[in-house]
Amino acid sequence: MNQQTLKNAYSFQGPGLHTGKTVHLRLCPAPADTGIVFVRTDLDGASIPALASMVGSTSRSTHLGSGRVKVRTVEHLLSALTGLGVDNAIAELDGSEVPILDGSAEPYVNAIEPDGLLDQGVPRKCVTVDEEIILRNDKSGAWIKISPSREFTVDITIDFNSSVMGVQKCRFMHADGYANAVAPCRTFCFLHEILPQLCVGLIKGGDLDNAIVVVEKPVPRLFMRLAARVLNKKIPEIPSKGYLAGGGLRFPDECCRHKLLDLIGDLRLCGGMPCFKVEAYKPGHALNTAAAKQILKVAK
Repeated sequence: MNQQTLKNAYSFQGPGLHTGKTVHLRLCPAPADTGIVFVRTDLDGASIPALASMVGSTSRSTHLGSGRVKVRTVEHLLSALTGLGVDNAIAELDGSEVPILDGSAEPYVNAIEPDGLLDQGVPRKCVTVDEEIILRNDKSGAWIKISPSREFTVDITIDFNSSVMGVQKCRFMHADGYANAVAPCRTFCFLHEILPQLCVGLIKGGDLDNAIVVVEKPVPRLFMRLAARVLNKKIPEIPSKGYLAGGGLRFPDECCRHKLLDLIGDLRLCGGMPCFKVEAYKPGHALNTAAAKQILKVAK
């Protein structure tokens, strides 16, 4: 198969999930062999490639950084481009964080998919591995296994020890259709995590328009009043247990599917279009990007 790029340019804007600052993002076509490159228009066009070697922080999202050029929360966009089969694109933005939009990859898919992609007449750079790669986090019990395969497939299990969410499993095969099965799934957090995250400067742009909140246990009213004050947003009536999600859940296992979405985006940092089998248990950005770094070192 040949490399593909966008047929047109697409513009998006909105707050970053963690900074809360409005960012303008423009996705543009790129020449063959470019890969995915982020360009900071507010920093005189300084750029950074979407590669695992550029990963900085992985606290609640994946950040790329090289010197003064930093771009955070790149995983949803990278996931959308990978799921659609985009090999080459330029992502121009005038701030340090990709806008969260609705918390999923669906806005990108809805904009790009109707136009199709441009065949660039150059063979695709598929990233493959010859041997198994296994990474573990002994503290959490999480692990990822990468195995040789002719196609990119992912099997994922999540377990947050949650009576609301339970243990969830899902699978991705390219033929299943990323656009319908994965892209619509939104980011999530637990209600009791909100104030601690706000206190360390995270999720300033989060709300029920771009995230699912899992209510595992009742939270004191004072806690919610403080969170509302920090966010400067009204917080709705909180159930004693269950999900807070604008419009309700899009899938019964939407949280697992979003973790799958994140994993696909993080693994795109391996240096090209993934072509290997992935099995993952309780994956997160730190483990995902560590796997991408290892693949980048050994892959063909």
